Amino acid sequence: MQLVLLRDRIHPARQVDACEAAARAVVFLLDDPRTQPGGPWHDAVQQWSDKRIRKIVRRASGKRWDDVQALDGVTVSQDPPADAAPRTGPAMVRAFVPAPVRPQPKPIDKLQVSGTNLPTDGLSATSDAVVTIEVNPRIEMTTGKACAQCGHAAQLAHEAMTTGNDDDRRALEEWRRDGFRVRVVTPTLEHWDADGARVRVIDAGFTEFDGPTATTRAQW
Repeated sequence: MQLVLLRDRIHPARQVDACEAAARAVVFLLDDPRTQPGGPWHDAVQQWSDKRIRKIVRRASGKRWDDVQALDGVTVSQDPPADAAPRTGPAMVRAFVPAPVRPQPKPIDKLQVSGTNLPTDGLSATSDAVVTIEVNPRIEMTTGKACAQCGHAAQLAHEAMTTGNDDDRRALEEWRRDGFRVRVVTPTLEHWDADGARVRVIDAGFTEFDGPTATTRAQW
């Protein structure tokens, strides 16, 4: 699954807002009617979900951002909090229907993958979210990597709720009504080590990490 993050050099978004927008975009795509059985996206999403749920985050600005909106996918925009630093802009992420890594449509293929970083100042402004995503406090990630890992956690939460018990399914309905908002936090070491999450993401270590690494987890 390709994710494209809007990069505005004049009004950059905060990293935490981008991570939350990425998580929401992934779940919106998975929950979309076009992804359900009989829908035009179903087979592509199903084939991808049955294998390794790889996500690649790219960045775009200006016309290149406008160009990718024509490709099949879902865009989520998340405004910064009122007390954000001056000139902080909204976070915008588009998730695309999964496809082989090569070839990619030209509007996506020309976009930069590595080295995407946004300002890390400020905590999540989201409150009362159904799902909380926790980021491993012992590691560092680029914004692009963090967005992908938060997307993984949100996807696993959605899958667990879909196939879970009655309480899980009720939580999914509440999450859906709430626009799939998530709260992304970096917990204390003590909280992380207590490990009370419902789903966990272990990155394979192909990029940024030397081997399998626990990156994010989700609870609801």
